[in-house]
Amino acid sequence: MASPLQTAKPTVNLASNLASAGPRVSRIRRDPPPPVKEKVVVDFEERDQWVVIVGVLAFALAIFVVILAFGSYSSWSPREYKVEMTIAE
Repeated sequence: MASPLQTAKPTVNLASNLASAGPRVSRIRRDPPPPVKEKVVVDFEERDQWVVIVGVLAFALAIFVVILAFGSYSSWSPREYKVEMTIAE
């Protein structure tokens, strides 16, 4: 029977007590982890209040523009009317 050939490398001793030395640290250089962005907490109630306010103002402005456009189309103006007030004594 043939005997195995000798290798140039020594054998690894797996039974050595390297666990007491702590975990093995990698020597590969890596970029540091990216910074963690802080999450912004959105107050949904406040956002909904602003949406309602903007919606009401936009609707009121639209009605005002329609009334002015209709008055201009029908050649109506508030200056046509004279308001007289009498004070009763």
